[in-house]
Amino acid sequence: MKKKMEKAFNKQVNAELYSSYLYLSMESYFQSVSLTGFAKWMRGQVQEEMFHGIKIYDYVHERGGRAHFEAIQKPEAEWKSPLVAFEHILAHEQKVTQLINDLIDTALEVRDHAAKAFLDWFIIEQVEEEATVGEIVDRLRLIGDDSSGLFHLDSELAKRVFAMPVK
Repeated sequence: MKKKMEKAFNKQVNAELYSSYLYLSMESYFQSVSLTGFAKWMRGQVQEEMFHGIKIYDYVHERGGRAHFEAIQKPEAEWKSPLVAFEHILAHEQKVTQLINDLIDTALEVRDHAAKAFLDWFIIEQVEEEATVGEIVDRLRLIGDDSSGLFHLDSELAKRVFAMPVK
């Protein structure tokens, strides 16, 4: 693996670990406001982002590279509402999508077709992430100040179970 690609992948590992850290902070926020379904949904996100980071880490090593770690930025800890928290998630996932796109650009620039093929899985994953979070944002906007609607959505989100994707 070319050093430029290795460096870019290492940056992405850090971004995925930060995502996990951010969602763990959001899980704590939702626990603190007694929205345990939202908290459970966030726990699934924590696990998913950790999986993404490890998947990239493993790929770097499979290709003869080495993972290097940076400090993980401290995430926010408070949000004004569930809607604001999910709008934050949507913006964050859009940023992650751009990071994956940048990785693909780097793979194409250095002519690393194996890296490009590996990253295609992440593109599909990001489309799904943005759609799922976007739907929750839309539903929270429809709910507005209706606490019964919020608690109904909370019970729906509690049904989420993280399933380890097939590598």
